[in-house]
Amino acid sequence: MCDVDVLVVGAGPAGLSLARGLAGTGLSVTLVEQQPATALAEPAFDGREIALTHASRQIMQALGLWQRIDPAQVSPLRSAKVMNGGSPFALGFAAAKEGVEELGWLVPNHLIRRAAWEAVQGQAGLDLVDGAKVTAVETGAQANTVVLDDGRRLAARLVVAADSRFSATRRMMGIGAQMRDFGKSMLVCRMAHERPHRHEAWEWFGYGRTLAMLPLPGDQCSAVITLPPQQIQELMAMDEDGFGEAVGGFFEQRLGRMQPVGTRHVYPLVGVYAHRFAGPRYALVGDAAVGMHPVTAHGFNFGLQSQQRLAKLLEEAAGRGGDIGEAALLARYERSHRLATRPLYEATNAIAALY
Repeated sequence: MCDVDVLVVGAGPAGLSLARGLAGTGLSVTLVEQQPATALAEPAFDGREIALTHASRQIMQALGLWQRIDPAQVSPLRSAKVMNGGSPFALGFAAAKEGVEELGWLVPNHLIRRAAWEAVQGQAGLDLVDGAKVTAVETGAQANTVVLDDGRRLAARLVVAADSRFSATRRMMGIGAQMRDFGKSMLVCRMAHERPHRHEAWEWFGYGRTLAMLPLPGDQCSAVITLPPQQIQELMAMDEDGFGEAVGGFFEQRLGRMQPVGTRHVYPLVGVYAHRFAGPRYALVGDAAVGMHPVTAHGFNFGLQSQQRLAKLLEEAAGRGGDIGEAALLARYERSHRLATRPLYEATNAIAALY
């Protein structure tokens, strides 16, 4: 006897999107999340701007997420430039040359999280267990049982991990991961600047330092600075004027004087690729499957793709009365997502390691 058809561990954007994608399939879904519901409803600003592709926007529209994001907070990406150290040459990409108005869009991560949360409110057949931590996953022939830290036990025909690139349930299921610690940290901060960015993004590779400029609405951008942790801490310790001067210097004053307009946030750079994306009645989505280095901006896009691939297979199985946790179905999911992600994951790591 199962308590639920699909139990999703982690109510981040990938987990919430999967839950939303299963609406109308007749499958019951339970989300288990460590954070309280209040934090999910009003996620804090974390400094991260997510670059969304056309395909990701379509997925978000189909799920009802895109419509919930304030258009004034969305910045179109019309061109991009990749620079190499002091070389005068640059690799350029332009929407006009591709026959589209935008290459993609930049959206604050916390707004995507909020939109995903709002989209599942009132969804039939969906339950949330918040403020709960998974302590064990017990496998069985017909169901897996998830044990929570308060002693509760929930049986599900399929357990899905969406609990970050450092997934605890992945380890509980005996699935290892290839982890690439780049030994550097990424600092992100919104900056105001004097000269217009014209909705062009920059990726600037310098030996020992990688910079990115992501254009935001108005004369603001998100500065992304990758350096060894000690140098990042020096930047974090600066006052606002000193920090603005330092960042402006990094970008060689190409945007004129720069000044921070928001809080600074630091993240360790660790790439993760799970050895397997599935196990007995168990699957990985989002960063739990593939945690990308941000240099190619594909992390969240891969996360959206993973939940869409899995949701489609589950919907098809449910529609024909099949077993949503069968090994053959999960093998199809793993094969398709691995083919779509492995080449770019390896190429991204090679680029990041080079610089």
